[in-house]
Amino acid sequence: MKKDYVDYIISQWEKEMKDLDVSPMAVVGRLSRVADHLDKRLQDNYSRFSINGGEFDVLASLRRSGKPYQLTPTELYNSLMITSGTITNRLDHLEKAGLITRSPNPDDRRGIVVSLTRKGIEFMNEAYPAHIAHEEGLLTALTGEERTVLIALLRKLLISFEE
Repeated sequence: MKKDYVDYIISQWEKEMKDLDVSPMAVVGRLSRVADHLDKRLQDNYSRFSINGGEFDVLASLRRSGKPYQLTPTELYNSLMITSGTITNRLDHLEKAGLITRSPNPDDRRGIVVSLTRKGIEFMNEAYPAHIAHEEGLLTALTGEERTVLIALLRKLLISFEE
């Protein structure tokens, strides 16, 4: 089997610290490097649509919420696990682009709701299928069976962190 950069790092550590089991690095190091590669390639795709990944996440959250495609800023930043300041910056940019609007919340006169505009809905109807096709292309090294196994293993690991 072909060797990767993590194999090289592990072999160095095995020489330097012979009594230390560095096998966790085989998983964690690869997950970290794969995440870095995925982030870069996903951002390359978002750039085609003149947005960044954070802005895409906001639009995707609104679109997948179903009609009327609106959420409060709190619902958005909780679902995206970001700070209120971060969500404000993203909303400012998306509003300037005409993809969302902010309006008074009819259920809370102190709050607002964020809604996709018609332009935002059309944008996501084009961008999201392109995003999924791009993700599919990123996974071509894996067979369907390998993807199924990887999904189960990653789910198990993620649940262990999020419980």
